Amino acid sequence: MINRLIKNEQDYDKALSRIEQLMGAKPDTAEMDELELLAALVEMYEERHFPIGPPDPVDAIKFRMEQLELGQKDMVPFIGTKSKVSEVLNRKRPLTLAMMRSLNKGLGISAEVLLKEPGANFPDEMHDMEWSKFPVVEMAKRCWIPKENDVKEKVEELIRGFIAQAGGFETASAAFFRQGKSARYNPKMDPYALTAWCLRVLTLARENPIKNKYVKGSVKLSTLQEIAKLSYFDNGPLLAREYLEKHGIHLIVVPNLPKTYLDGAAMLLPDGTPVIGLTLRYDRIDNFWFCLLHELAHVSKHLSASERIIVDDLDLRGNEVEDTIENEADEMTRDGLIRKKVWDKKPIPDKATAAEVYALAAKLKIHPAIIAGRIRYERNNYRLLSKHVGNKQIRRHFAESCTAGACP
Repeated sequence: MINRLIKNEQDYDKALSRIEQLMGAKPDTAEMDELELLAALVEMYEERHFPIGPPDPVDAIKFRMEQLELGQKDMVPFIGTKSKVSEVLNRKRPLTLAMMRSLNKGLGISAEVLLKEPGANFPDEMHDMEWSKFPVVEMAKRCWIPKENDVKEKVEELIRGFIAQAGGFETASAAFFRQGKSARYNPKMDPYALTAWCLRVLTLARENPIKNKYVKGSVKLSTLQEIAKLSYFDNGPLLAREYLEKHGIHLIVVPNLPKTYLDGAAMLLPDGTPVIGLTLRYDRIDNFWFCLLHELAHVSKHLSASERIIVDDLDLRGNEVEDTIENEADEMTRDGLIRKKVWDKKPIPDKATAAEVYALAAKLKIHPAIIAGRIRYERNNYRLLSKHVGNKQIRRHFAESCTAGACP
């Protein structure tokens, strides 16, 4: 008689043999007690050494079809087209989350079976977000998400992974649901494309951490004025990025996606690190420096736990409704680029010449494009000084970032 734990295959085989001998035991006998003990010992051994996993999802689907007397055409509402049903049942096409949810609701197949993980549940649905509206084809082209043959069908899985890289759903919610709070939000903007762009910027920031920690309140008007002077150098944009990194601030360049109408954004990582994202959609020196300092002004004055993302379409500057946040950022930017007390003295006459612009730039130690851009904007005449705003002079500094795709 075996009256101890089964520890090896030899004990297991003996127990099975003895159980076979005792199968005819009568109740309330020593033999029945022995049979019950052996059965319990065998079950413990089998659970430890021969665990039974959940059934295969395809086998579970076929079993349910047989139970309910369903044919392949009856599976179209749950899986898709007839060809997709055939491919899934023949294990030539993997189940997507959308298919799994449909099979769970329609046929009662459990999530743990479909996900092949004991105790698993489907990820929470985000009812306000339509996965199919993300520009996944363009995102895959740029290698922001894995390239898949059926990228549109796997959109939820791919975007969930994309969101995780950027910091999780709290970050995604900040990107998606805070849009439109700023007056520089273009009403034509596609919120899904904008969310994807913001998340890409945050992902790159998280993947390339900077050593120095940002000190809240360290960005002041004098900081913007120091950075503006870097424009005087040919490699000023790169010097500005280096300066910001030393102060714990990311500067990330990501070309804009179609329908984003975007120049830049100021954002916070989950740990509170500021991130300035630029698109460089206008490859001009004057636009770069104004946009950079404008977003830095938002970092200084407006980013907070409740305002984690501020986006800007600078084409709307001067045309939008009154907005305190944007007005404050504009004022700080203007004073950062050219001190107010200098500009109030009208150092450039009404009929500005290039020579006068360059002379003032040399005196102030800033790039002449900054002065030319200010004149053009304030006089609402973009024919003025068009050769002196630094066309096609910024992207070359960020050539790696400005390629259409980021694929290796």
